[in-house]
Amino acid sequence: MLRKTLMSMLFVFCGFAATAEQVVIAALGDSLTQGYGLPEQDGFVPQLDRWLKEQGADVHLINAGVSGDTTAGGAARVAWTLTPDVDGLIVSLGGNDLLRGIDPAVARANIEAIVKTAAESDVDVLLVGLQAPGNYGADYKTAFDAIYPDLAELYQTGYAPSFFSGLSAENDPEAVRTFMQRDGIHPNAEGVARIVENLGPLVLDLVAVAGQ
Repeated sequence: MLRKTLMSMLFVFCGFAATAEQVVIAALGDSLTQGYGLPEQDGFVPQLDRWLKEQGADVHLINAGVSGDTTAGGAARVAWTLTPDVDGLIVSLGGNDLLRGIDPAVARANIEAIVKTAAESDVDVLLVGLQAPGNYGADYKTAFDAIYPDLAELYQTGYAPSFFSGLSAENDPEAVRTFMQRDGIHPNAEGVARIVENLGPLVLDLVAVAGQ
């Protein structure tokens, strides 16, 4: 990142040896990020933090997940989430927009505002996608599903097709249910572990890019 490069150059010019700094990643999301229904240590961010450290990453994760948050809520709080020490941002929002049937154009504008704010702060992004159910109609699903890959390509961010991809290779609803809490919406501890195994390599990529 530019600011870290400039700092490293300053250290060299001043005659000091530049040292690697711990990479700080904020996870901006809703209850899936926050860890709803689970002991703190079993939530997404703590499990991901442990997984990254097991891979040798020198990283600090910030849990910026708020249960019930929509893309509008994320857009409203992203600026103060991105404190000067934050190097990278995981964006995982949109589930509550789907529950409320929010216009995909509105959700898209909110997520784009988040990504733009991160870009203006020189913060690298991993955008985690989400697929709409079919009950809102084909046009709604097509428009909503396109939000994440379109914005990831437009702003050259990291991209994960779905938060839930790791739960079942065959996308079998019965297999997925095994890894969900009783509400059928939030993953249980084992489900989170599988999600982390799937998303972890992409987060490692984010750590590598953000730490430059």
